[in-house]
Amino acid sequence: MIAPARRAAFDALGAIAHGRSDLDTGIEAARRLVSDARDVALVRELVTGTLRWQGAIDGVIAPLCRVALTKLDVEVLTALRLGAYQLLYLDRVPASAVVDDAVGLVRAAKKSSATGLVNAVLRRIARGERGAPPVDADDVDTLARVASHPAWLVRRWLGRRPRSEVDAWLAFNNAPAPLTLRVNPLVAGSRAEVAEALARYGVVTAPCRYAPLGLAVQYGNPLGTPPMHAGACSLQDEGSQLAALVAPVYAGARVLDVCASPGGKTLAYLAAAGASGYVVAADVRTRRVQLLAETLTRARAARAGIVHIDADGALPVRAAFDVVAVDAPCSGLGTLRRDPDIKWRRTPDDLPRLAARQLDLLQRASATVSAGGLLVYTTCSSEADENEDVVARFLELTPAFTLGRADHGPHAALLAPFCDAQGRFATDPARHGLESYFGVVLTREGIGPARAAVVQ
Repeated sequence: MIAPARRAAFDALGAIAHGRSDLDTGIEAARRLVSDARDVALVRELVTGTLRWQGAIDGVIAPLCRVALTKLDVEVLTALRLGAYQLLYLDRVPASAVVDDAVGLVRAAKKSSATGLVNAVLRRIARGERGAPPVDADDVDTLARVASHPAWLVRRWLGRRPRSEVDAWLAFNNAPAPLTLRVNPLVAGSRAEVAEALARYGVVTAPCRYAPLGLAVQYGNPLGTPPMHAGACSLQDEGSQLAALVAPVYAGARVLDVCASPGGKTLAYLAAAGASGYVVAADVRTRRVQLLAETLTRARAARAGIVHIDADGALPVRAAFDVVAVDAPCSGLGTLRRDPDIKWRRTPDDLPRLAARQLDLLQRASATVSAGGLLVYTTCSSEADENEDVVARFLELTPAFTLGRADHGPHAALLAPFCDAQGRFATDPARHGLESYFGVVLTREGIGPARAAVVQ
C-alpha cells in the first residue's frame, strides 16, 4: 500500500507539472487526501522540496536514466523526482519504501511499462550513485544545475550582480521559508500580546527583524488557533508587510487597493486610514474577490468596500482617491524561496508580456488618483523589466505624474534602508535576507493632502 502522504504529494506535483494548479492550490487539494497532521506536514515538505531541488534532482537522474528526461511521461518523471528527493535530501527515510512506493505510483498512473526504469534508477541513487559530470564552478549551466535554478535566470543575475551575491541569492531561495504572521491592529492589541495569545496554544513566535507587526513562527502551527480564527493575525510574508508600508496612507485618506486579494495590504491601509478614512479593495477574478471578502470579514474590516473590476477597460470608480495602490500581477520571481514552482513555470518571454500588462494597469489606475494624490506601484518581482522599466515608461507616457520617495512617508525611517538614491523601495535576498519586493510612489500634479507625505 502506497503511503498516503506520498500519494498526495505525487498528485499535487502532477497537477503542477500539467499546469492545472500552482504550488498553493496543489498542496491544498492534496491535503484533502490525508487526515493525520504529520502527513499534512509531510505532503508540504515533499511537494515544496521536490520543486525546490528539481534542477539538481534532474542532474542526478538524467545520467542514470536510459531515456532522456524530456521523453518521459509526466507521471513517470514526477515519480522519479519525488523518489529522488526523498533519497537525496531527507534523513531516516527507508530507501526500500521510497522505491516501492514510486513504482506503485507509476503503476497506479497506468504507466506500468516504466516500472522497471523507475525501480532501477531509484535503486542506483539509493546505493549512492550520482552519475553527474564533474562540477565546473565557473560554468553557468553547472551552477544553475547544482543550485537548482533555470540557467536563463542565473545568467540574468550574474549579468548585474557579483558572483558572491548571486551565490547568496541562490542559497536563500533554496532555504525553507519561515512561516510569518502579521498582527492585525484592527482586532488585536500589541504584537507582544498576540505572541502571548499564540503561545497559550503551543505556538512559539519571535518578532520579525524589520516588519513592525510581523511575527516569525519558530514552533507550532498557528493555523486554526483562536487568535488566527478571531482575525488577530494572518499569514503574510515579511517582505510583503514592508511593501504595504510603501503606500503613505494617512488618517482620513481615501484609498483604492486595485489588486487587493488576498487582502494583507488592504488591512494595512485600513489600519493607517483609521476611522475617518475609507478603503476600496478591488480585484479581477471572482475567486480572488471571494478570498478577499473572506479575509476582510475574518479581520473585522467592516469599513472596506469591495469591487469586482474587469481585466481591461476603465476602472469603475471616479478620480477621487488620495492614494491608489497597484500591487501588480507579476512573474513572482522575487518569491522563489516561498514558491519554488515559479522558477520552472516562468520563461524569459513572460517578462515583456507581463510588463505590458503592468503598464496598462498602472495607466488605468492613474485615472482614479485625485489632484495631488499618490499612485503606489509594487511587485514581488526581482526583475527590472517589471519594476524600474515599467515605472520609467509610465512616467514617459503620463507627464501628470512624477517620482516621489518611499522614504519620505510616515514610515520613512523604517523604509530608508531599502531605498535607493531615487527613493525607490526594494528588498533583496542577498543583502536583507528577504524575498524581492519592489515599490515606488508616484505623485500626481496638483495640491492635495497626500502630496506632502512624499515631496519635500
